[in-house]
Order: sequence, then structure tokens, then C-alpha cells
Amino acid sequence: MSDADDRQPYAKPQPWGMAPDMVVHDVQTEDERLWAPVAPGIWSRPLHLNVTGGFYVHLLKVKRSGLLQRHRHSGMVHAHVLRGKWLYLEHDWVAEEGSYVFEPPGETHTLVVPDDCQDMVTMFTVHGALMYVDTQGNATGYDDVFTRIEKYRAHFEAVGLGADYVKTFMR
Repeated sequence: MSDADDRQPYAKPQPWGMAPDMVVHDVQTEDERLWAPVAPGIWSRPLHLNVTGGFYVHLLKVKRSGLLQRHRHSGMVHAHVLRGKWLYLEHDWVAEEGSYVFEPPGETHTLVVPDDCQDMVTMFTVHGALMYVDTQGNATGYDDVFTRIEKYRAHFEAVGLGADYVKTFMR
């Protein structure tokens, strides 16, 4: 096969019913309208909200140190630290800029941004739900792709983008 042949696009149609591609540009934008507040000093930016697969991809931005949340996973989680660092009180490792973390279903841990970090951004792919728990594992709340969609809808409406702006990220 010649180089000229290699540079030709795929010639056949894509599968019928396939969801369209999605490209989110400038994912670390400072446009505050795209970052939904989670708690003081904490924001979330949706990248992909998959309602049929029951997962979501988002950036978590934290501009303070301290305990963020304690939670248990019903599904697996993938994390890629883009800036700063964080840790789980239940583990002896620190996820630093450039780190990749896999979290298995069923794990419970307490997310902390250490005192020497005031600026953290991590991309999380969350399958299933996060069940927020106290130190004894008693449920205090939960988040999944559907609760996230409702929070993003409310935020986008409040900042003038319109509630339906969330559809940009849904597949």
C-alpha cells in the first residue's frame, strides 16, 4: 500500500444508529459559565454525559486545600491529574500532575487536596454512582450521570447559556 492510499478517508458508511462524535475544545477554559459550582472553591466541567452507558466524564477543579468528600463507587473510575495533586486518606500514594489512577468498583475513600496545593484539576471518568458516606459507611447522598445532568442544567440556565446547553455533552 502506498503512502497516498494511506491518506484516504475510510470509504464506507458508519454504522446506522451510531451516536455522533463529540469534540470539546479548550477543556481547561477559564470561562466560569462552563464550570458548575460543587462547593466553595470546587467546580465541575462536564465533558461527556453518557445516559445509555451510565457514566460521565468531567473535570474537577479545586482552588483550595482540604477534605472534599468521602464516597463509595458502584462502578469503576479513571482519573488523570492535569494540574496539582490529591490523595485518599485510605491509601499511601499521592496522585500528582501527570498521574493516572484506576479506582475499582466497591472502593470507599476520602478525597483530600493537601495543604501545599491550592490549584488542582483532574479529569474523572465515573461509571455508575458515587455514594457519599460518613466514616462508618452510612449513606449521606449520591451522584450519578442523571443528578449531574440536573445540576449542570440548573447552572447553565442560571449563567445564561440555557438549560439545554447540557445536551452539548450528552450522548
